[in-house]
Amino acid sequence: MDFLHVLSIIVPAMIALAAPLIFTALGGVFSERSGVVNIGLEGLMVIGAFVAIVFNLAFADQLGAATPWVAVLVAMVVSMLFSVLHAVASISFRADQVVSGVALNFLALGSTLFLVKLIYDKGQTDFIQKSFSKVDIPLLSDIPVIGKIFFSNVSYISYIAILLAFLVWYMIYKTPFGLRIRSVGEHPMAADTMGVNVTKMRYLGVMISGAFAGIGGAVHASTVTLDFSHSTINGQGFMALAAMIFGKWHPLGAMGAALFFGLAQSLSIVGASLPFFKDIPSVYLLIAPYVLTIIALTGFIGRADAPKALGTPYIKGKR
Repeated sequence: MDFLHVLSIIVPAMIALAAPLIFTALGGVFSERSGVVNIGLEGLMVIGAFVAIVFNLAFADQLGAATPWVAVLVAMVVSMLFSVLHAVASISFRADQVVSGVALNFLALGSTLFLVKLIYDKGQTDFIQKSFSKVDIPLLSDIPVIGKIFFSNVSYISYIAILLAFLVWYMIYKTPFGLRIRSVGEHPMAADTMGVNVTKMRYLGVMISGAFAGIGGAVHASTVTLDFSHSTINGQGFMALAAMIFGKWHPLGAMGAALFFGLAQSLSIVGASLPFFKDIPSVYLLIAPYVLTIIALTGFIGRADAPKALGTPYIKGKR
C-alpha cells in the first residue's frame, strides 16, 4: 500500500468527520463573539441529530434522494429554536452561562432519549436508508494526485462546511452585521452607546450557533452513525468547542482545528487497516481525539484570548 493510497483513504474520512465539527464550531464562534458562552453545543448537536434521523425515517419515501438535505434544514430550525432556551436564561435572566449550557446538554439528551423510547419503543431509532451519498466531484476529481486524495469518495456536504467557514469569516470581519456581533462581545457598553441593540445581537448570536450546531449534529448522524441513540453525539460538541478555542475564536482557525480533530477521529476508525498505524494498540487511536481535545481546551497549544465581554451579562446603564 503506497503513501498516496493511504492518503486517499485518510483524507476523505478526515473531511467527512470534520464537517460536523466545522459547522458546530462556526456556530460557537457566533455565540461567543457576541459575548455568550455556549457550552451547550453538545446538546444542540444532539437535538439536530435526533430531528434529522426521525425526519429522515418518517419522510424518506416521500422525499427520496432529497431526504437528508431537507432533514438537515429541519434539524437546523428545531435546534435554533431550542437554543432560545439558553439565550433567555443567559441573556434575559442573566443566569450563569456555563450552568445554562450544561443544563441544555442534559435537557437535550434526556428529552431525545425519552422521545426515542416513546416513538420506537426501544433505546435507539432504526437505521436510515437515505444518507448523503459519496461521489467523485466532477472535474476536480480528475486532477492528477490531488483529485484522488481530496475530491474522490466525498460528500458535497463536507465541502459545503469548508466553504461556509470562508463565508462566515467574510460575514464576521467584512460586514456591518459582523462588526456589531464582535462589538457586543468586546465592549457592549460602547456598542450600546453607538445604537447597537446588545440584547438583540446576543440573541442572534446564540440562535445562529443553535442553527449551525443543529446542522452539525444532523450531518454527523446522517453520515457517520446513520441512526440515533445515546452515543450518536459522543463528545463531538465539546470537540467543536475545543476547535473554536484552538482556532482563537476565528472562523478559519476553527475550521483548521476541526480538520485536525477530524484527522484524529479518522485515524481512530481507519488506522487499524493502515500500515503506518496497524502496530499501534487500537485503544491509543480511539482515545487520541479526546486527548487532543483536552490539550486544546487547556490552552496548551498557543495562547487564546477570548472576547473581552465573554460570559459577562450586560446590564444597560451599569458601569
